[in-house]
Amino acid sequence: MAALDLFMPSIVAELGSGNLSIQGVEMDEDDIDVLDSPAEEISPLAPDQSSYEKQRANLAVYLDALPYKCESLQEMQDKLEHIIASLLICVESKNWTVLTTWDAMLQCWLQLRFPMKTSTRVKLVRFYYELCLIPGLDVRVIRSWADMLSRLLGKTGKRRLESKDLHLPWWPLWQVLYKELFPKKRLGQTNRNLNNILLYVAESCKPYFSADDIPDMLSTFLPMITPNTILTMIPVLTSFVPPSHPHLYLPVVFKLWGAFNSFSMDDRFLEMAGNLAEEHVAGKAGNFGEEGGAQWKDVGIWSEQEWTLLVSKGFESMYVPVGKSRNPNLTSAHADAASVRQGSKIKKTISRINALAKLFVYSMAVDSPLRGDSASATPSSQSGQPTYLAGSRAMDTLDRLITSTESFFHPSNHGHWTVLLTSFLQRLTAEFADRWFEEQLPSCRTPVTRRLTTVIRRVFVTSLLTPALLAMFSKDPLSLAMTQGALRVMAQLEPTLVMPELLERAYGGLEVVNETHRTTAVLKVLSGISLPLVSESVWRPGQKHLLPLLELCVPGIDLNDPNKTICATSFIVSAIQHIKIGDISMHQSGFALSGDVPCENLIELDNDETHLPDGVEMSPFVPLSREEERALVRESTSGFADWVASLFRRILALYENLPEEGGRKKTTGGKTEEVVLKSIKSMADVVCLHLSDQLFDLVLNLVYDYATANAKSNAVRAFGHLVACLARAKPQRTIDLFLPFCVLQIQEELKHGASSIRTTSTHESVPSDTTLHWNMSILRGCLGYGGPALLKHKETVIQLLSLLLEKTKSERGYSGTAALVSRVLHTLTTVYPINNHFVNSDQWMDPDFNKTHSRQWGHLCEPKDVKIEWHVPNAEEVDFVLQILDRIASPTLDKLEALVNSSGTWDSIARNDFCRYLAFSKAVWSGMPTIYKEAPKEVANSCCDPDVDVEGLIVDQLDVQAGIVLTNPQDPRYQRVVELRTRFGNLIHLAAMKLRQDQDEEDHIDAVIAVVRALDTFFLDYGMSRGDFTTTLKNFSQSREVNRMSARQKDNARVVWVKRAQLYHSSRLYMHALYRRRSALDDRLLKDDLAELCLSPYTRVRRLAQNVLHNICGYYVRSTRYILPIMFDSLSRGNNPDRMKGALYVLGNKGTTAYIMADQGLQRRYLLSLLECQQEEKPSVQKLVSTNSSDCLIHLNEEVIRTAVHSADTPRANAALRDLEAELDARNIDTELRGIALARAPKRAQKQLQEHEHTLNFVLGIAVSPATHWRYVQMAISFILGLMRRDAPTPPDAVRFLMGQTTSVQPSIRLNAQQGIVRESLFIKMRTYAKNDDELWLCQWRNPLSREITINDHTQFLSTLHEPVVGPNNCLVDKFETGFLTWTTTIRGYDTPDSTQPIVWDASSSESLAIISEHTGKNYYSKLAALWSQETDNNANASDLRPENVLFIKSIAKMFGDATLQDLLDVVEPLLANTDKFQQAAAAEILTGLLRGSKHWSQRSLNTLWGWFVPRFDHILSQARPDTVVYWTSFLQTVLEDRDPRRNKPLVDWILSLQLDFQGDSAFAVTKSLNAVVVLMDCMGVRFNPISEKYVSLFFDNADSNYAEIRNIIASALFVIARNKWGPSYPSVAALLTSCGETQDPLGTRESVFDDRFQQIFQQLTEWKDQRFSPPRVSQSQFDKVGLTMLLWLWVSFHGSEACLAFPSAMKMLPEILNMSELNDNPELQKYSSAVLQVISGVYLPATFAEAVLEKLVEAIQFSRSWRIRLHTLPALVMFFYRNLLMISPAGVSKVMDVLLECLADENVEVREMSSKTLSGIVRCSQRQNIIPLKNRFISLARTVKLPSRSAPNYVSPTRSNLGCLLLQKVGCAPFIVNVMVLCNSALTDCTSSVLARHATDPPPISTTIRHCASEFKKVRNYPLTVD
Repeated sequence: MAALDLFMPSIVAELGSGNLSIQGVEMDEDDIDVLDSPAEEISPLAPDQSSYEKQRANLAVYLDALPYKCESLQEMQDKLEHIIASLLICVESKNWTVLTTWDAMLQCWLQLRFPMKTSTRVKLVRFYYELCLIPGLDVRVIRSWADMLSRLLGKTGKRRLESKDLHLPWWPLWQVLYKELFPKKRLGQTNRNLNNILLYVAESCKPYFSADDIPDMLSTFLPMITPNTILTMIPVLTSFVPPSHPHLYLPVVFKLWGAFNSFSMDDRFLEMAGNLAEEHVAGKAGNFGEEGGAQWKDVGIWSEQEWTLLVSKGFESMYVPVGKSRNPNLTSAHADAASVRQGSKIKKTISRINALAKLFVYSMAVDSPLRGDSASATPSSQSGQPTYLAGSRAMDTLDRLITSTESFFHPSNHGHWTVLLTSFLQRLTAEFADRWFEEQLPSCRTPVTRRLTTVIRRVFVTSLLTPALLAMFSKDPLSLAMTQGALRVMAQLEPTLVMPELLERAYGGLEVVNETHRTTAVLKVLSGISLPLVSESVWRPGQKHLLPLLELCVPGIDLNDPNKTICATSFIVSAIQHIKIGDISMHQSGFALSGDVPCENLIELDNDETHLPDGVEMSPFVPLSREEERALVRESTSGFADWVASLFRRILALYENLPEEGGRKKTTGGKTEEVVLKSIKSMADVVCLHLSDQLFDLVLNLVYDYATANAKSNAVRAFGHLVACLARAKPQRTIDLFLPFCVLQIQEELKHGASSIRTTSTHESVPSDTTLHWNMSILRGCLGYGGPALLKHKETVIQLLSLLLEKTKSERGYSGTAALVSRVLHTLTTVYPINNHFVNSDQWMDPDFNKTHSRQWGHLCEPKDVKIEWHVPNAEEVDFVLQILDRIASPTLDKLEALVNSSGTWDSIARNDFCRYLAFSKAVWSGMPTIYKEAPKEVANSCCDPDVDVEGLIVDQLDVQAGIVLTNPQDPRYQRVVELRTRFGNLIHLAAMKLRQDQDEEDHIDAVIAVVRALDTFFLDYGMSRGDFTTTLKNFSQSREVNRMSARQKDNARVVWVKRAQLYHSSRLYMHALYRRRSALDDRLLKDDLAELCLSPYTRVRRLAQNVLHNICGYYVRSTRYILPIMFDSLSRGNNPDRMKGALYVLGNKGTTAYIMADQGLQRRYLLSLLECQQEEKPSVQKLVSTNSSDCLIHLNEEVIRTAVHSADTPRANAALRDLEAELDARNIDTELRGIALARAPKRAQKQLQEHEHTLNFVLGIAVSPATHWRYVQMAISFILGLMRRDAPTPPDAVRFLMGQTTSVQPSIRLNAQQGIVRESLFIKMRTYAKNDDELWLCQWRNPLSREITINDHTQFLSTLHEPVVGPNNCLVDKFETGFLTWTTTIRGYDTPDSTQPIVWDASSSESLAIISEHTGKNYYSKLAALWSQETDNNANASDLRPENVLFIKSIAKMFGDATLQDLLDVVEPLLANTDKFQQAAAAEILTGLLRGSKHWSQRSLNTLWGWFVPRFDHILSQARPDTVVYWTSFLQTVLEDRDPRRNKPLVDWILSLQLDFQGDSAFAVTKSLNAVVVLMDCMGVRFNPISEKYVSLFFDNADSNYAEIRNIIASALFVIARNKWGPSYPSVAALLTSCGETQDPLGTRESVFDDRFQQIFQQLTEWKDQRFSPPRVSQSQFDKVGLTMLLWLWVSFHGSEACLAFPSAMKMLPEILNMSELNDNPELQKYSSAVLQVISGVYLPATFAEAVLEKLVEAIQFSRSWRIRLHTLPALVMFFYRNLLMISPAGVSKVMDVLLECLADENVEVREMSSKTLSGIVRCSQRQNIIPLKNRFISLARTVKLPSRSAPNYVSPTRSNLGCLLLQKVGCAPFIVNVMVLCNSALTDCTSSVLARHATDPPPISTTIRHCASEFKKVRNYPLTVD
């Protein structure tokens, strides 16, 4: 069940718009939420200018962190205005596809965090809001606008606009949404997601809907809420109503919530309550002012009654197993699942846990008298007045909730609830920290008296600490992570409470050797609390524990236990990043650690006599004075040298035991080993960076000694990474030490033939090459950092690279060489930060800091205080790079050119030379992505149609500064680089052509693969790739969260701000990679080379090339369009199958498919190319064709076509556009471009229309061809369906073809063809009735027969619905979408048609209608019926009518009336006569369609139809069999649903005339009639009420039916009648709102629907019980039969959304339900009584019912003579107690405790055990204060009562009191001890030793119970985790 809360589908998916979108990375301003730092504080009431200045101040911090000068504000404002101007031109010219590319460009601009004026943002929001409301556009386009709208507005907690800044109209959004919520069935659009997108828009915009609109919203939404629409309208209500003025709508919300049983409603209202609690935490002093703010009530903004409901729903959301059931019985989820009418399409992921956490935290305030102790879990009283924990009711309730669920946090009680509970802890702490930090800010509006206090904070942490300490040893990683997050926040909120407890467990967990799980859990938690551990400002006693814990971590680095290793390294990283590793006194001595100075001279003695208080050793967590603590820390730092040495020796030992490197990716071992090595590398990186100079030298020498004495083949890569960590910290020292040795070693190895065996593919390393690879790996590590450090070794590096290039001939050797040159060039040419210490460099090098650096451990700073040092390439480094290019790279290209020109004569040597030289050249350019800035390219082929496309609107790069080295095209250095890169590109092109000519030679595959990778580098290694940017983004996000408690926290570790600056720099580089144009060389490489390689016959080549191509298409403008012709041509007849597969894979890419289908010209070629593939017989090709065709159908619909050809006027969007245009400087609007765009817009639309027509004609041509295979006919029909439009008639030839295929022998073809005719008939109807474009696309057209009926008096109106339709004042009302809560002012009705005036359909479709009419005739219907009557695999087990068949007949009947009625009836006649199941189904489908389609027939035609049908009713019913009755039941349901009963009067009269003989011989005969009546009740709804009493009496009188099937139907019928009768039905919304505010039960949920009859049944049950038959006839007893019927009715009712209707009856029947649970002679009765009892106990009950239920449960236990009743009632009692904890009064609690203590002395052992468990459960829930009194009671009884001797006369039958007391002391308390020992160990120690241990040898059942208790005790004690 937890899955229902955790894994509901998401509302708005990631945005992607073809190959020009920014895919995969959310480039939100908020996403640089990731980059976000807390804003500088300003006055909340400051004017707009202040807001702008705040944005400028934030930007200044970002720009100051960069090492290069960035753009001015004016430059970026001009870029913004250029983007907006392009958006405006696109909208004016209706160029929606190009508009989406400019949306993405706006995202790019927002990414850079430049300020935007509030007025501009307001108008942009309104602009995008209006765009979202344009009807008929592609859903993907609207989704992109909704996403942009959300980005502009910001998140809930960080809104960028105040509600006073912006007001949006809600009504237009509701009009568009209404069409999606209540769609036309015949459209068949089941996969649309637009309703969720529009609801998302509403939720984003609701703060900006005017509060004045709230009454209008309520007047619109509330009348539409009915039991059938509840799942649809509640999400609408919660999405639209603004957060201001909650007093207007909260009363009705809570009354609705309490009345309905709905999982979805619980989700929505809990989320709403959580958000409102947060929004109104400041009450009337908040953002909404005195008028709009909420009034403070009993608990926050909630009244006592509202709070009780909220918390009860919260308790239910924990899903903990209480009572017998291990799975909570969520009747609300069943109710939603059974509600099939509406709501299933609305999806949103809602976390109740987040909502609950917000609700509790933002409702906390000092609002009540303070209770001093926290032992009691229920409010206590002082001088008659209740007191509460911390003086806060919300805090007190939270404490009770946590207390009641505490045992479920224990690892031994693990289950699906654990993740929810731990998530709740984590969210509580996160929300609390967020609010705490917010209230520390000067701008906080919450009054001081309503803020969180230190007392609340301490109580909050105390309440959550015990469950968190229990859960930190959870068995699943997700729960453990949640707990770690909670403990991290708590440790910073109250370190003095949390840290001692955690450290005590940490030492225990790290010292234990046989409980690995505890060790890893402790390490994970420690990594989260590193800041309090190392910072004396957070928790003073923590620092002295750091080194002991680090020492205990070293053994955790163990290759045999990867999980423990990862956890250990994680803790080391989190701790070390905050400190400097250095011995403070050793540092002062001045000696090097690697010297030979005696150790005693290295110790600096403290002359001050530091007196350590007594008891420090015994209690290491007692805080000492500051000086004493510092003294201990200084002493502890002396162990750093040993720890560092042992750590690195441990790492080297782990390296020695690694598996051998190998595999295609040259990894070390499997994924596990790779993750371990990655974690060790990260750890070593942080440790090396924070070493003091002396300790760094120690590690450097240690690693150097190992490197020079060893060469391990299994640790080549790993050891190189270790050296890289040293080089990153101090590159100069590392390079100077390692480089000379490594160069000599490499020269020596190469001299003796290392890497001389030529290979071109991955292979196992040759053992003799190990030393070479070892030293090359070391060099890669050394030379990867510190560009300037390489300059003194320039010549050595160049000579080494030249040597390696010539001598390394194995694949591993030359790949290593390529990696080496890439690392060298990258470190020389890129911009990157070079100091990640936890303090700025000047402080790090300060001698005073080095003496006392422990005082600065854990230092946090604000971004403005961070001084970031960057590596910026200088002139000398650039010259060095150019030397490498001239002396190595250029000659390499010369050699490659010579090789390529002789490719026809290649041998293995030449192939090897080509691969290694090309790998080197590729590496050169992959290492220099920022060496030069691309100049504007001369675009050879822009892929623009000059007649319709506007080249000026094609999106271009956002040109910003990014630290690129060479930017001046006139610079000779720039020209040399560009020339060499161009040579590289031309060489690749030449190589690709030559190798493609020899593609039949398989030996060339490795060379071709190398060419593809070179193409990848040439195109994509520029600026920053999407993958690298995403990695940087994630890296920053993770590091930011380590120490941050709240998004409002200003300070963080220095490394976080360094990474933020690096991310901002990366985002600027990323801008250069996006939207690049193509030169002529790019075109050749892309089309002639890469596209051709995608079609290679070799799978390896093809797959790699396709991946590269798809990546390139994401960066280069219109590159997809450029390569598509090749792909289409490759699918034509005569192509190689492998070539076809390659093209199909390219075209089947999701982004490519979406791009193609958005353009009608490309769409035509694609669809035709797919249809032409039928000539290829290869199964793999056909499978791909099938997949691609089904994938493209998603994008083939009328809205995609309309988006391409849209020309309708959009006045609202135009108004927003003009408003936005006023914000722009006229200079930034290109009037010439605008003129061109507007001039070409009609041509573009016309061309797209022509292409659409051509597509339809071509597809139709293939479909009608006799040579076309039936599968391709089916595909063609699917395409035709997608190409049909409502705004233009379908060609008559297509209609003729579809009609012909409706009688195809292939079911799938027939189905699609029928759907086509149904859709076209609906479109004809729409075109006939729609007066304008909006009516057509918003489905607002009106049938001429429809009219609005004004409702003045709803009672009178309902009475008219039963009168015959005569005269103009009375009409038919089909759909009741109102009237449950209240009534709309009007309702739609229909006049009866005039038989003399037939409907005149759309003139443009007359030919199509004639074609359909030609086909329909007796022969056609006979053939159709024969096909529908066939048995197929699809309908073999179907139980319902096929809707496609019903809709087909319905559409024909609507279009042509009774023209072919007689033909149809003649065809149906023999079907009805045949009893075959499938013939009956076909007859039912045809008749259903006829009756549904005859809605607007003339009375004469209807008389003919009914005249034929009425005489056959009885025959149909009589011959219906069990396998066919379902079809006729479905027939009745479909015909009667949403129809005025007067339309089907003959059928209704026949049903009402059916004789219901409940005592007949045939149960099936009665069931058939009864089902018909129930269907009628369901479909008529409230219109059945006047005649329902007759049936109520009938059903109650026959509740004792002998047949179970009939009893089931009676129960369902009673439920339907009760639902129909329920309806508050207020005359107006105002009356409803008034009643909700003033009365307790405005919806009538406490009134019993069948009170008189039920009371009568209840009285008779008592009599019937005494008259029960003896087994085996007991089930035929009157008591059993009637009781079972009533239980079934309660069961059905409780599992429906109207469960409240059964509450009153259930209360009255509860004693009898308890009695039934003991009747084990009737298992079915016992099963249902127990189930109903469980549901009553677990479902939410209003407070008035809760006390009554508790009273009855207690009475049943206390006074029942049957032990079975007590046994069944006890679990229900504990479940009920838990679910209704807040509603039970202290007197009720006292009664429960008394009765349970009595049950401990029960004579029955099962009752005793169950009562003991029940008692412990209730004690755990809320009665902790009773543990000690209960213990004393047990001990006292144990000492006073003696067990009778076996020889005593009364042993066999001892007195009840003695035995009862004895069992109470020895047996009854045993399970109690087991169940509460987790909570209070010390309190029960006496009880365990004095009661249980002494009686372990007593006779059974005492001894057996005690032994069982001991066993359970041992299980729990395996986790010694709790606080005594």
